[in-house]
Amino acid sequence: MGYEFEGVVYGRLRDMQAARRARYAELLKAGMNFTQAAHAVGVSKRTGKVWRNGRTRSTGRNERPLVDWYAGRMGPERDRQAGTRRHLSEDEHIEIADLVQAGEGVRAIARRPGRSPSTISRELRRNAHPRDGVYQPRRAHQIARSRRPRPKERKIRPGTALYDYVAAGLEHHWSPEQTGRRMLLDFPDNEAMRACHETIYQAIYVQCKGELRKDLAKALRKGRAARRPRNDGQCRRPRFREPMVMISERPADVADRAVPGHWEGDLICGTANRSAIGTLVERTTRYTLLLALPDGHDAEHVQQAIIDKMGRLPRPLLNSLTWDQGGELALHRRITAALDMQVYFCDPHSPWQRGTNENTNGLLRQYFPKGTDLSGYSQDYLDAVADEPDDRPRKTLDWAKPAERIIELFNTIQYAQ
Repeated sequence: MGYEFEGVVYGRLRDMQAARRARYAELLKAGMNFTQAAHAVGVSKRTGKVWRNGRTRSTGRNERPLVDWYAGRMGPERDRQAGTRRHLSEDEHIEIADLVQAGEGVRAIARRPGRSPSTISRELRRNAHPRDGVYQPRRAHQIARSRRPRPKERKIRPGTALYDYVAAGLEHHWSPEQTGRRMLLDFPDNEAMRACHETIYQAIYVQCKGELRKDLAKALRKGRAARRPRNDGQCRRPRFREPMVMISERPADVADRAVPGHWEGDLICGTANRSAIGTLVERTTRYTLLLALPDGHDAEHVQQAIIDKMGRLPRPLLNSLTWDQGGELALHRRITAALDMQVYFCDPHSPWQRGTNENTNGLLRQYFPKGTDLSGYSQDYLDAVADEPDDRPRKTLDWAKPAERIIELFNTIQYAQ
């Protein structure tokens, strides 16, 4: 039994794998990108990365790269005008210099080669001559090429003053940001003593484990031995499986309280959040309803309690319900289907978007103090409790009572029918 690769049969698997890695390196040196070269030899992009960079095992042992692809990194330059747009070409450097000499602004210069204004601004700032600030295109092009080769020498490496300073800061339980910022004060004139907090994090988590000792990683606030991945804020995962309709899509007439039938809801939680009761407040009349949740306040029980309680109201009083993004309303689509009432969700950490409900919950804490068990209250008892604030004169209603205002709405609805 043999192992075949590109028409050649190898007696041992290791020999076939060695041939595959050698072919991968040849394709990279011929100009293929990482993904294309990996697919060409039949491996994943991740495997190719391990071949190029090596890897660190869970034991902390570092394995060397299996592919030498850095050789000859300052060879002949590829034509970048017809290829990638990542780097400025030599002709673009010359064109930028001509436009600068002609007195053009950054945005006007950017339009000529079709580049971003920030790219041109950064190019002029980084590559202008430090003595007189004049932008010399051939010098700028050579500087840009010298920055391009990889791998670069690590900035925070053993034996340097920067390494010793960072290590000392971490041992004193300084955060990477505190360490980097303090450098500016301690070494204002030493450009070699500069490292932003991201560079320090990279030195701890990305570089070889021997670069900064494991006890330095433990000196961080959270004591993690590996970096915690975080999602991009612009790619937030959906809160629920069923898509939410956000409060920004709520009609404008809800905000001015001119139309009744728009409700706000939330939970009042008991000891250690093990028990809860639901609260519903009508925005126009401030009329309050309470929901008993003796069997728990998960999504299933909360949605059923809302449907049972609000299903007794006249249809004109079921226009919308606004809630926060608590998991207890994960089944909001069932509420919409059962009551024909749209459910809107507030933005994260924005309780003021349900101000009426937040104020009502504060009033109800008189009857349900924090730290009490709320699972033993029956629906009849909660209805009796809700009657008190509903029968209380309110300044915002010109001293009318919420119960009076809701009765007026009932009478108006019956008369209209």
